[in-house]
Amino acid sequence: MIKLLVVDHHPIIRKGLELLFLTSSNIQIVGTLDDGESIFEFLNKNKVDIIISEIDLPKLNGITALRRLNKEYPEVKVIMFSAQPEEVYAMNTIKAGASGYLCKTANIVTLKEAIIKVYSGGVYLSNDLAQRLAIGKRVNRSGNFYKKLSTREIEVLKLISSGRKNKEIASELAINEKTVSTYKARLMKKLNVTNIVDLINRAKLLEL
Repeated sequence: MIKLLVVDHHPIIRKGLELLFLTSSNIQIVGTLDDGESIFEFLNKNKVDIIISEIDLPKLNGITALRRLNKEYPEVKVIMFSAQPEEVYAMNTIKAGASGYLCKTANIVTLKEAIIKVYSGGVYLSNDLAQRLAIGKRVNRSGNFYKKLSTREIEVLKLISSGRKNKEIASELAINEKTVSTYKARLMKKLNVTNIVDLINRAKLLEL
């Protein structure tokens, strides 16, 4: 039996996944959580094979939680299940240690296939993204910027665009404020902007 932990701030998503796997013969949801910090307390007390997690989480965002999970619970696999644009986040979350990325528009069959593939030791990406990666192309306007940014840079950019101050970003990502300033400067250079307002507008263009 594959033991799943669902982490999402939307109660309908959590309840929907619970109901979806209620009668499954090989997949069991052992818990649902609504923030990133609670993951570690749960894992300290419960056996989990795979975590299905949103990127946008209160208290500790999904990518930061993913980095910590890789260090503290390397045996637990993570599938990012998000409404965020696949072409921006999928490969970056894989690089950060996720074993799969699924858009919330995915159907039930695809979700189950992803879980089984990851449980078996594979990495799940949608056929569409895999094909685009294979031919080295990006089909929308986010693509050119996506290739320029590292996982951490996208993480910082997302927090900036949500209105977080340097101190708050530093605290959430467990880095110092000087490092946050360095990332800001790097982002402005890579995205060809000269101020925070334009940087936030660029983040909106990328649909972060």
